[in-house]
Amino acid sequence: MKDEQRPKQRRTAPLLLLISAPSGGGKTTLCRQLLKARPGMVRAVTCTTRPPREGERNGVDYYFLSPADFLKRVQAGHFLEHATVYGNSYGLLKSELLGKLRAGKDVLLNVDVQGAATIREQAGAELELKGALVTIFLTPTSLAEIGRRLRNRRADAPAAIDKRLSVARQEIAQWKHFDYLMVSGTKRDDLRRALAIIEAEKMRVERSPAPEFREQAVDGQA
Repeated sequence: MKDEQRPKQRRTAPLLLLISAPSGGGKTTLCRQLLKARPGMVRAVTCTTRPPREGERNGVDYYFLSPADFLKRVQAGHFLEHATVYGNSYGLLKSELLGKLRAGKDVLLNVDVQGAATIREQAGAELELKGALVTIFLTPTSLAEIGRRLRNRRADAPAAIDKRLSVARQEIAQWKHFDYLMVSGTKRDDLRRALAIIEAEKMRVERSPAPEFREQAVDGQA
């Protein structure tokens, strides 16, 4: 096929893909797979007040801020969502998302259920974010499966696992507030379904440019 006959790559509006799940739900694994499968997709980099760990890079893993700088950004309304966990603050800058979306990048968010609720609410006031946002809730088949995964991590004491399961029960009840529900299967199946959601959302008319039709010769006419 000659170059001039090749169909042009249609550029669709970028997505802000939010994936949430209860603890042990598999969202981190799915997000890693998506970033490998879609090179044009980037993850949102969050801010934190905790010190960098060995090997972490500022602007790549996190934006590392002092507590004073973080507080200034909170007071200025720069964060779309922020929270304090175990004495360290974490926040997602509006400018981080808007900058990448305006550059034509699909942006991936990996957040907990509480963070997802805040982002949905805040994005409603930002037309660019609201139009780009697509939310997926990923959950294992049962609480027993979540418990099995948490125990296999060998990272928490039994009492901590029980607490996480109690929270997971409350989080699963929020599934109706998401655009899509995915009951986790194999890693391959989860990736396939997530990619199908992305492709479907890309074809929505509000995200697609008008089609261009080439004039072609008919019945031997030039």
